[in-house]
Amino acid sequence: MPLLRRPPEGAREDGDPFATNPEGRRRRRATLGGLVGLGGQLGGHLGHLGGHLGHLGGPFGRGRRPRDAPGPRGRRRSEDSGVARRPPEEAGGGKRGSLLRLALGTWGQRGTEKVSPVEGQAGDGADGAGARRESGGRDKGGDRDGDRDREPLSVLEILELIQRRDLVAADAQIIALEAECSLSPSRPPSPCPLPASPSSSSSSSATPPPSPVPAGGRRARDVALLYRALLSQLWAVVAESVAAGRAVAPLRAVVAVLEQEEAADARSPPGTRPGRPRGLRRRWHQAVARAASERLAQVAPAGGLGARLAALAARVVGDLGVVRSHVAPAYPPEYGALGVYARGYHRALAQQVSALAQRPLDVPELYLLLDWHSNAYPREVLGHPEVGALLRAQELGPLLPPETQRHLESTCIAAVKAKVEVAVAQELQLSEDRWPEDVTSQDMEEGLATRVTGLLRAHLDRAPQVTPEFGREMAHCLLGVLVAFLHSFQRKVERFLDAPGDLPPPEGAAGRAIALANCCPPLRALAERLAQSGHPESEGPRRQASAALERVTRTCGHLLTRRLLEELKPHFAKLMKRKWLASSDAFDAIVMLVTGFAQTLRPLHPEPHQVLVSELHRRVLLEYVRPLLQGRLVCASAKARARVAARLGDEARQLRELFSRLDSASPWLDSVVPRLRELLVLEDTAALQMEVGALARDFPDVRRRHVAALLDARGLRAQGPRREILGVLQDLEGSEAEPGPPRYRAFFSELPAPRPVRCLPFQLRLPRLPRRSPARTPP
Repeated sequence: MPLLRRPPEGAREDGDPFATNPEGRRRRRATLGGLVGLGGQLGGHLGHLGGHLGHLGGPFGRGRRPRDAPGPRGRRRSEDSGVARRPPEEAGGGKRGSLLRLALGTWGQRGTEKVSPVEGQAGDGADGAGARRESGGRDKGGDRDGDRDREPLSVLEILELIQRRDLVAADAQIIALEAECSLSPSRPPSPCPLPASPSSSSSSSATPPPSPVPAGGRRARDVALLYRALLSQLWAVVAESVAAGRAVAPLRAVVAVLEQEEAADARSPPGTRPGRPRGLRRRWHQAVARAASERLAQVAPAGGLGARLAALAARVVGDLGVVRSHVAPAYPPEYGALGVYARGYHRALAQQVSALAQRPLDVPELYLLLDWHSNAYPREVLGHPEVGALLRAQELGPLLPPETQRHLESTCIAAVKAKVEVAVAQELQLSEDRWPEDVTSQDMEEGLATRVTGLLRAHLDRAPQVTPEFGREMAHCLLGVLVAFLHSFQRKVERFLDAPGDLPPPEGAAGRAIALANCCPPLRALAERLAQSGHPESEGPRRQASAALERVTRTCGHLLTRRLLEELKPHFAKLMKRKWLASSDAFDAIVMLVTGFAQTLRPLHPEPHQVLVSELHRRVLLEYVRPLLQGRLVCASAKARARVAARLGDEARQLRELFSRLDSASPWLDSVVPRLRELLVLEDTAALQMEVGALARDFPDVRRRHVAALLDARGLRAQGPRREILGVLQDLEGSEAEPGPPRYRAFFSELPAPRPVRCLPFQLRLPRLPRRSPARTPP
């Protein structure tokens, strides 16, 4: 039989990659499978030829070495293993490469099928390489491992070890192959990078053939690919060890590989061997963090943000419990596995929470995320009895950076402000629409003050539960919203209650005024609570809120007292006259009307009731003292002054008792009538001077004209004593430009006294003119 059979003429270019036609060689580049198949055929023919020569004897027979002869054997390259010839339609556009590339699959190349190691092994049996393995006995039970110990393995055999997760043996073989790569004379001078992925092209037949790759460069690429496959299996075992929830045997192999690689790094100082040191310990840290991220990314419960956060916390606690019980014991103590896993899960959870913080969230979700970050995570995860001590020992810090947390807080505050402003404005509008109706005080109070305070108090109570700082900022924001609401409320109340002065108040106006006044106490209490949160800029808004509420209360009190003062005016006109000395009917009528008016104020809350009664106390005493300073009564003798002083003292006592029963908050007003009584009854100039000083001390707004009017009423015309008495107020006259007391402490400044009458040195007889009524002052 012929040794070499000449292929048919028609199949030369299709089957033989070394065709004589150069154009055909460029169009149809031979694949690695084709080359290896042709090598298998040539090997078979040469084997037959060697057999014939061995039978013939001679030097060919003597030079043949037996297959099982002892001695070192070289590593079989991946190109030496025969594979089945691929059809021409599958080989088009393929590049020459190692069987490892074919086994791992073509990277980045579209339109080319991946050849698995199983197919390669089947091809070995088809073209003769499989028969060579059978004759060598490496595929027979225990002899296979023994042969691996005796000779270096091929690249595909190392890959098979990796796929079977015989990681320690595979890593040892890769280290040996890497040493051969570094000692090869054809090794490229640069480090052995991972091979670049060939790009697919529709015109692959027009691409020129690649240049031949040196054997050292091919081995370097094989080493890089094997390391990638090895690391993929190592990190897969790391990820599966936590998901399994129990001890995993391959995890100890991972530790052995890490130690084996560290020993190899120690034998190769930096710069002596390309690719070394590999630092697998550092990559193991990264793999743990990556596995933790993948585990937390798989958490996707239904139920919203709260359910997701709770599921993330449960996953972290459960996985770290598995690490503490089953995973960490597989690592040596110097690895610090507990800390590595704790930091990895903390960073993974921080990434998940940061991603949630970047989403658009409404107000409840913002509160939920901030509260979970500040309270639930420290309580449920860091405070867990099994893993809390582990996490706290690492000093991991907060999940969110401070700037992210501040951004979330400011976003929440702005959202709450916009939401509450709209809500309180709607409440005010709805309440204003009902004011003209005849509603009770309770209905109006519940319709406005209760709901407004409830809207603000909900956020005031919730925010400090996150952090005290967040609570202070939220309280300051809500205080600004409340001040704006109170200014609007004040304007609407004044516009509603301020009717023209010549028109009587409509029916039911008193009840509406009481209802509006009752809205002020809860709003005032809320403003005080917001101002007491501790924010340094809260004092100014607090004063603004208080001023707006005081104006509302005064407006309501003015409407309530306006009708009463109209009824009291005729009775005050009868005071300080001769009939007044003989009869107390006018004063008794005043007391009766005030007492009846007090009954209508019972629905008022204590705070506006006290304010209104105090204002009524002041107005009644003003109208009582006004006729005494207007000169209606002049006491020409000591007996007349005694009678007037007695009547003043008795009525001052009754007024004090009346307003004391009404719980007036202005007891300082009770001393004004007794002071004026003393100025009428005293006879000694020095005593009068002392009494004038006491009057000026109690009522700083008293002036010379007021005291002069009292001296006229007691009939003191002598200029010497008058100058001595009025001289006490000389300093007060010079300080009129200074600001007087507040309005609630003002009394004499609202009493215009007549100008003093200058005495002429002679008497004039003037015709008697009709008496003019005193000018009316607005109530």
